[in-house]
Amino acid sequence: MTLDLTADQRLFQQTAREFLAETVPVATVRALGEAGTGFDGQWWRSATELGWTAMLVAEEYGGGTISDRPMTELALVAVELGRACAPGPFVTTNAVLAGLASAGAGVGETVAGIAAGAVLASWAVYEPGRGLDIVNALADGATPGDGEWARAVRDGDGYRLTGVKDRVEAGDRADIFLVTAQSADGPVQLLVPADAAGVTVTPTWTLDLVRRTARIDFDQVAVPADAVVHTGAAAAAAVRTQLHTAAVLTAAETVGATDKAMDTTLSWLTDRFTFGRALASYQALKHRMADNKTWLEACRATAGAAAAAVDDDPATAAEAVSVAKSYVGAKASVIGQDCVQLHGGIGVTWEHDLHLYLRRIGLGRALYGTPEEHRRRITDLLVTAA
Repeated sequence: MTLDLTADQRLFQQTAREFLAETVPVATVRALGEAGTGFDGQWWRSATELGWTAMLVAEEYGGGTISDRPMTELALVAVELGRACAPGPFVTTNAVLAGLASAGAGVGETVAGIAAGAVLASWAVYEPGRGLDIVNALADGATPGDGEWARAVRDGDGYRLTGVKDRVEAGDRADIFLVTAQSADGPVQLLVPADAAGVTVTPTWTLDLVRRTARIDFDQVAVPADAVVHTGAAAAAAVRTQLHTAAVLTAAETVGATDKAMDTTLSWLTDRFTFGRALASYQALKHRMADNKTWLEACRATAGAAAAAVDDDPATAAEAVSVAKSYVGAKASVIGQDCVQLHGGIGVTWEHDLHLYLRRIGLGRALYGTPEEHRRRITDLLVTAA
């Protein structure tokens, strides 16, 4: 994301790129998509050994960063995942860890298990028929009204959880969910095992072949006191941290997918000849590629700036995060569609790999805030600051 990487960061990035090229080439991605499995669990555990889930975790639980710039380093991995259209619960796992990092020693064993890949956790944030506006509002300090979240009702020292979450990444494979709910004590975040009584998991269709989602129904699910992670203002702060993590990593992953789509298109224009000349020699096509390259580099810059802002001061990173998510989501979609057009008819065939990158770009645009939702958030932040 940034041009000024340290030697250790370059090695980290190169290791991720080589691991993905060796373990999940495009043929494997297609096979995983056709099998409907999303990803291989052993592959994910191998990925965690490369430090992909360690950046936001304290050292006593197996974590650690390369240069104390955890979000920048995670963004480097996200770009490589996008370039490979790779499977795996990278974004949702790190969003959960971002929320648990501030929860103290009470969830230390769970954090260690997630970081090691032994426990698969997913961030259950969306609710049916709702976008991310309510999450944005909570992350910015507003209190959701009655009926705007799943409900958690006091039951002894714990809660009873009722409600529905959807668009839960890797929800059909998760061992545990981090759920935000409304209670008489204000917003709460709860850890709920996937096999708890009252939990129903229903896989749902997604545009991406290997980034799968699920709907999770909670019916009077008993949540003990030791599974209550955050309450009140701490829950709102945790949601803000999780949202920033998910949005930055999704933007970075979208940059990677767009970069690969551009590379593929440039190769096609260079190799394909018509009337005795390479397509790339025609000035009209050069101009289109130049425009796309300019927008791609702006996407890379805004995503890198958002990651740096989170590393520098998470409390003031909201605007940079929303600028990156809105800009990348909008421009990457335009670039991706133009890459299809520049390929001509071959670009819309199932056999050509281009649609895999277009699917990843489309999912990245929709998840964790559309461009429109993040533009509204920027407006709200500016109005509040005025």
